[in-house]
Amino acid sequence: MKKSIFMYLFFFSILLVLFMYVNQKRIYEDQQGKIEKLEAQIDRLTADIDTLQAQNTTLNYFTLQGNDNAMTYFESLGFEAADIENYVRESIYAYNGQTEGNPLIPYEGMDGTMRINKLKFLNHRWLVADFTDGRYWGEMVLEYFIEDDKQITFNTLGSLMYPN
Repeated sequence: MKKSIFMYLFFFSILLVLFMYVNQKRIYEDQQGKIEKLEAQIDRLTADIDTLQAQNTTLNYFTLQGNDNAMTYFESLGFEAADIENYVRESIYAYNGQTEGNPLIPYEGMDGTMRINKLKFLNHRWLVADFTDGRYWGEMVLEYFIEDDKQITFNTLGSLMYPN
C-alpha cells in the first residue's frame, strides 16, 4: 500500500511539474510577444519623432529664433533676439488699443475696428501679421527697424483681405 501511495504521489508531482512548466512557458511566450510589439511601437514612434524634429527644423528656418544670421545681427547691436521679439510684439499689440483702429493695418474695419491677432517673425527685418475686425480678416507683411534709442519704425510692405 505504501508503494502505491508513493507511486500516486510521484505521478501527481510529475503532472503538477508538467502543468507548471507548460503554464510558465505559455506566460513567457505571451510576455515575449508583448515585448516585441512594444519594441516595434517604440521603433515606429522614434521614427515619427525624428520626422517631426526634421519638420520642425524646416519650419523654424524662417523664424527669428531659427535664423542664426538674424540673431547675430541683433547680438551685434547688443540685443537678445527673444527680447526684441517680445518688444516688437508688445509695440504692435499696443497699437490695437487705439480707438480708431490699428494704424499699421491699411484697411478700415467694416464690422468694428481692425486688430492684429497673431505675429510670426521671419527674420530681423520682416514679420507676417494676421488681422481681423471680428468678421473680416486678412494678412500683411510688415517691415520693422529698431533704432539705437530702441524706437521701432514699422512699414507695411503688403497686405490682403480675404473675401467673406
